[in-house]
Amino acid sequence: MTSVWKTKVLSGLNKIFDKDGKKAAAAEFLKSFNKEEIGKEIDDKKTELEPKVVEVVESSPPEIKALLKDKKTASKIKKNAPAVTKFLEELAKIEFPGAKAVSDAVAKSGTTPLSPAIAFILEKVAPFVPKEEPKAEPEAEAPAPAAETTSREVAVEEEKKEEAAPAEPAAAAAEAAPSTEVVEEKKEEEKPAEAAAAEAAAPAAEPEKQ
Repeated sequence: MTSVWKTKVLSGLNKIFDKDGKKAAAAEFLKSFNKEEIGKEIDDKKTELEPKVVEVVESSPPEIKALLKDKKTASKIKKNAPAVTKFLEELAKIEFPGAKAVSDAVAKSGTTPLSPAIAFILEKVAPFVPKEEPKAEPEAEAPAPAAETTSREVAVEEEKKEEAAPAEPAAAAAEAAPSTEVVEEKKEEEKPAEAAAAEAAAPAAEPEKQ
């Protein structure tokens, strides 16, 4: 029963939905696509391939660069089919292992049925992409030199001294003023005492004259 389903029913359905044979061709290609062998060849030629792959990646459009960084899903490959097809052609020119075979298969069957093979090639290309260096943050402004701060403090202190200097003579004059007043008061007190002594001496002198 199973053999009848595969040979007659399934083959009949494939002919209805795959009139041009593209899906069948893609399926045959995927069966023969040896990922292990291609991966080993890429590792062996890594040093030789690196500068060539970097050049191809740098000249590729932004959607390819984004695809190399992100997960290589069938939907993303289908969405960027023209760019992916062109990128595979460029990889084939530098003899990137597996790229020529996948590029030829894509030309016959399109990108959608061959997305597993395309994703494999893109995953092998991704490690060759140079990592972007983080942008350097602007350096913080250096603090003002200590000498400038000291000179400002000295200038402020000198200004304070100049403001305080005129007040000192005034304070000295204010302290000296009371002593002058005391001397004058003493002189005024001495004058009445001298006058009283003179009056007391005058009566004593008059009886002597009589």
